[in-house]
Amino acid sequence: MNRPYHVLFLCTGNSARSVLAEAFLNAAGDERFRAFSAGSHPKGAVHPLALELLDRQRIATAELRSKSWDEFAAAGAPPLDFVFTVCDHAAAEVCPVWPGQPITAHWGVPDPAAVEGDESARRRAFLTAWTQLSSRIRIFTSLPIPTLDRLTLQGRLDDIGRDVA
Repeated sequence: MNRPYHVLFLCTGNSARSVLAEAFLNAAGDERFRAFSAGSHPKGAVHPLALELLDRQRIATAELRSKSWDEFAAAGAPPLDFVFTVCDHAAAEVCPVWPGQPITAHWGVPDPAAVEGDESARRRAFLTAWTQLSSRIRIFTSLPIPTLDRLTLQGRLDDIGRDVA
């Protein structure tokens, strides 16, 4: 393939989990991957605690934004190789038809933006989501993708979503 693998992370609000995954993969995926994120009902802004966590990780946030998944189903959108849902609501929704028949998997993570309580509890929730997502992404990026047939790759991606917490 003459371009990086294009990976879309989906969530309902596209303000926390999917944005964290996008930012991490773009920072850690070398030039082999290009990540995007979107939501079925985007909040319109990235959650401040997500931005704070990314800043602490020294990951650029300037280009991050909350956006609709419609952008990636429209003409002229980047061709997608992988689509991962990171919240149960988005996984249960009827998604657009993605051009190119990307491989899909569900990597559900509890929503840190939904956690109530003091600031410390909310920050811990974001750190927990970050840890789960970054672990899954590290495993994903270590897969020998070009050597795996589609069915084997699908199984590995499903396993990552089930087995890595």
